[in-house]
Amino acid sequence: MDIITGTLSAAVSVQAAYFCLAAIGLNVQFGYAGLLNFGQAGFLAVGAYGFAVAVASFELPFFAAVAVGLGCTALLALLLGIPTLRLRADYLAIATIAAAEVIRLFFGATFREYFKGRDGVSGFTADFQSVNPFDSSVLGFRPGEFWVMVVGWTLVVLSSVFVWLLMRSPWGRIMKGIREDEDAVRSLGKNVYSYKMQALVLGGLIGALGGLVLALGQNSVQPDNFNADLTFIVYTMLILGGAARIFGPIFGAIVFWAALSFIGAVLTKLTRGDDPFIPSWLMTDNQVGSVRFMVVGLCLMALMIFRPQGVFGDRKEIALDAR
Repeated sequence: MDIITGTLSAAVSVQAAYFCLAAIGLNVQFGYAGLLNFGQAGFLAVGAYGFAVAVASFELPFFAAVAVGLGCTALLALLLGIPTLRLRADYLAIATIAAAEVIRLFFGATFREYFKGRDGVSGFTADFQSVNPFDSSVLGFRPGEFWVMVVGWTLVVLSSVFVWLLMRSPWGRIMKGIREDEDAVRSLGKNVYSYKMQALVLGGLIGALGGLVLALGQNSVQPDNFNADLTFIVYTMLILGGAARIFGPIFGAIVFWAALSFIGAVLTKLTRGDDPFIPSWLMTDNQVGSVRFMVVGLCLMALMIFRPQGVFGDRKEIALDAR
């Protein structure tokens, strides 16, 4: 029973909401616009650090700090997009994955008076928690944690509705056209470069909201929160649910995170105790964290073999024109 409860808690946790926002932003860039952004972790990091430093070091009000984080994220998208979006898709992929790693190392090694090195920035949620309407535990979650969950899932819903409305508009139809054949869209007189830039910025901003939710949930921001693995985990979530589908990234993020929690809890239970079901020579409880990713990875490999478009996706949505 504890395993089921823990799995359900993980499915609606702050981390799940954070991954949903990261995947929704990536869905705008990759699923709808066909942009190979391999640096979503960088957008999340800039959004989170921009907000955290604005509060912790410059004592800006909450919403002003949020604006700083989002503004820095938009600037990053412009800096990455201007030199690469006129070129082939693989140039954007190379630039974004390199930029994300540079950003992580930059936050961990420079301007220690602001970024605090590898220890990260902390102590910036007082204003946010001061308006917390919950004064007792709700559904087993602490008041502060539940307040962040409410805000996080509200942002997930609002972002999903916004993307749904956007993709039903002429702008969204042009985005889908660019993904399918940008030369055809260009022949109709559309500025493909401008539309790609808009998609990169928009997806980055939605992802930055995920970084903000993570920062509020942890009351700290550290460089190791945004390593390269994060981007590929978010890609996995997106493809699991189905690219270019409104509910695809949400479903994928919830299922992936809940599955990790469930498998981890089961393996922990089987490897602990005086007489564990799994002998120590085969696996110890210290190895559960790695083995659970292996098990989930095998399941995802099977999914890619038998249904590469994901649960709700379409094969043509992942067949990109990479010119």
